[in-house]
Amino acid sequence: MTNAWPKELRVSKDRRSLTIAFDTGESYTLSAELLRVASPSAEVQGHSPEQRVTVPGKMNVEIAKMDPVGNYAVRITFDDMHDTGLFSWDYLIDLGRNRDERWQAYLDELAAKGLSREPVARHRH
Repeated sequence: MTNAWPKELRVSKDRRSLTIAFDTGESYTLSAELLRVASPSAEVQGHSPEQRVTVPGKMNVEIAKMDPVGNYAVRITFDDMHDTGLFSWDYLIDLGRNRDERWQAYLDELAAKGLSREPVARHRH
């Protein structure tokens, strides 16, 4: 557990990334896609590692809004309406510090499961 405290959380103009500056001097920019596919929600993480879900098709996901939860986390609502993940400061700094490894692991999972970052095209009737 870190004692890092966020000084600033800033969503980019295109709503596709979140920059977090901590009082430790660390600053990370996390893509909305990474935040969405690594959501700490039970829906994504399951209740055990075997239940964790690989979420495909989120290349274009955007951050719709953020709401503080107490003084320890932020709830991020994405434009695909996913809003059940509470991102604690510890989780966000861990995601920042391990961003490249987490991203590569996600890409590897997609490839292993034959999934894509591309959104599934909706058929028009």
